[in-house]
Amino acid sequence: MKVVLFCGGPGLRLPERGELVPKPMVPLGYRPVLWHAMRYYAYFGWDDFILCLGERADLIKAYFLDYEEALSNDFVLSGGGRSVELLSSDITSWRITFADTGIAATIGERLMTVRHHLEGEELFLANYADVVTNAPLDEMVADFRGRREIAALMAVRPSYSFHVVEDDAHGHVSALRDVETADLWINGGYYMFRQAIFDYLRPGEELVEGTLRHLVEEGLLVAYRYDGFHMSVDTLKDLQELQGLSATGRPPWALWVPGVAKGERRSWVSDAPADG
Repeated sequence: MKVVLFCGGPGLRLPERGELVPKPMVPLGYRPVLWHAMRYYAYFGWDDFILCLGERADLIKAYFLDYEEALSNDFVLSGGGRSVELLSSDITSWRITFADTGIAATIGERLMTVRHHLEGEELFLANYADVVTNAPLDEMVADFRGRREIAALMAVRPSYSFHVVEDDAHGHVSALRDVETADLWINGGYYMFRQAIFDYLRPGEELVEGTLRHLVEEGLLVAYRYDGFHMSVDTLKDLQELQGLSATGRPPWALWVPGVAKGERRSWVSDAPADG
């Protein structure tokens, strides 16, 4: 099963470098967040990737063309440095398609551009390239296979704090509640699509605001609620928090690291039997 990752959006300016870096390429330890996202999928055995490139596509291409396995794997050095024996490997089994989908393209346009790379795939996965989680995605995919819907997404709790205002028609506030008590769920990405998604993609349309809304109207979109770890690199504060977790050596999303546990199935909306 192939995994489409959207890597073409605007970058994040890193103060220590003074440059605009594509968000998928901001570093978490030895590797960029894009690598961590890909490694998560590969943990479940999904290692055939399609990268939808745009902004600074050259940096992403160059990174993998010059990939050095020894940076994140144990190895034995001998012969005065002339021989390197890797004791493990990251990406040997990975197959990566690098597709230039345009700098200004919408997510929907990027997906349509790589459609020909997905021929024959009854079901495929898709996601933003700057988000990490420890969700039991394999269980969600297994459940979705038995359903009739065309698309699914992971619904998560907001990772940032704010207060929800409840007021009446006259502006009188009746309550101020922290978001944690508001039972609010947001789109966390981690999409699952059937080939029929392309029947709903329209030229120039945004994936979420357009295509998924069409599916909602027809009852063909399902959400899997997950209230475990999930975080994206939206701000420098997010990046600093993720870098701090990475520095522990056992960040919660790194399921491939011994001792890091997969998240538990908690409150999925798909507990009801599949329809048809």
